[in-house]
Amino acid sequence: MPKITFMGAGSTIFARNVLGDCMCRECLKDSELALYDIDAERLEESRFILEALNRNINDSRAKITTHLGARNRKAALRGADFVVNAIQVGGYEPSTVIDFEIPKKFGLRQTIADTLGIGGIFRALRTIPVMLDFARDMESVCPDAWLLNYTNPMAMLTGAMLRGTNVKTVGLCHSVQVCVSSLYDTLGLKPSPEEFARVQSKIAGINHMAWLLELTLDGKDLYPEMKRLAAKKVKEWRKAKAEFIDGGRKIMSQSNGGNMVRLEMMRLFGYYVTESSEHNAEYAPYWIKSQYPELIDEYRIPLDEYPRRCVNQIEGWKKMYRELHDDPHLTHKLSKEYGSRIIEAVVTNNPIQIGGNVLNNGLITNLPGDAVVEVPCLVDRNGVQGTFVGDLPTQCAALNMTNINVQLLTVEAALLQRKDRIYQAALMDPHTAAELPADKIVKLCDALIEAHGSMLPKYR
Repeated sequence: MPKITFMGAGSTIFARNVLGDCMCRECLKDSELALYDIDAERLEESRFILEALNRNINDSRAKITTHLGARNRKAALRGADFVVNAIQVGGYEPSTVIDFEIPKKFGLRQTIADTLGIGGIFRALRTIPVMLDFARDMESVCPDAWLLNYTNPMAMLTGAMLRGTNVKTVGLCHSVQVCVSSLYDTLGLKPSPEEFARVQSKIAGINHMAWLLELTLDGKDLYPEMKRLAAKKVKEWRKAKAEFIDGGRKIMSQSNGGNMVRLEMMRLFGYYVTESSEHNAEYAPYWIKSQYPELIDEYRIPLDEYPRRCVNQIEGWKKMYRELHDDPHLTHKLSKEYGSRIIEAVVTNNPIQIGGNVLNNGLITNLPGDAVVEVPCLVDRNGVQGTFVGDLPTQCAALNMTNINVQLLTVEAALLQRKDRIYQAALMDPHTAAELPADKIVKLCDALIEAHGSMLPKYR
């Protein structure tokens, strides 16, 4: 039976989803599950929850071990067949706070800051060195293992592993699985399960900016009707906003107007994008603009959204843990995560298709070969293999390139430890460059390097 090591196992809910999924699959029920974290309290909380699931849904068939701190990391990894990565280097405090508060002093505002932008760059810079440490250990004690990376910034971290190590790596995100259903939900469409099962889609691009290239029902192109409904929906949202302003009645909320950026991108560029509006608002230069503050309200852009989520999660975790801890019948149903499906496909050689992040190498022919792309992948005993897509629509590839420029330069900055590459990544970032002049961008990078201190290596 396989050994599955979970790095960052203190992310209890996520560990429960991925490893609980493994306990629901017959071929994985007898797996060894090695939990690794640097936080003793969170590691123990995850152990307790997973042991309860092991008893309740798995007849205690899995072997669960815990491994605390860097000195025990090799033991967690030794002999692993699969390694799941879900770490967050620096946590909410101090690192995420720094990533938001210092840019604000320079006049730069963000929403999520975990994938691109100045926040995504510095999250990558503090995470890549840790992952390279993981890679050195993996090359030593489990050289044939697959690394399933769930940590953001997905393209940068996966790219660093694929370009800087010999570790077999695939990046996994949630947005591909829910892209089509999010479009239906946004437009208020409620197809029957039978009808929805007949919907076919094709998605390719880069992580958080992959494109719904095809959408059909029984061979009929659904895009013309979706675009008609999207135009109508945006008009309704704008009318509701106007009525709110004129009449003083609160009839609009973030939730029912929260996908305007994605619908506007579909109108302007022709295709629906995989990740949420609050993410994509900071991947392009059009939405968060100090010169046009009315756009923030018009497009329902939630500034400082990620810190707000962190605070709410931190406040709610203790209560949630008590509820989970005190539930003697704690159970689990399969989630939408790809992790256990990939492991099952490799172990059984029963092939599946997923949306994965892999090195391009000609899969998308109008994007660079050393970029990490999100494409349909075949998974079987040979592992995860990306499939050929060809050219993206020119406008989609062009938007992807504005993000890929930042990703490639950030990976080079981390692998070569060059400060000039950090500056160049920030200078090329669409949102940062749209808001700040070059000299301020360089000063912002210097301020962030100083603030993160020992969380970053020394750059030359």
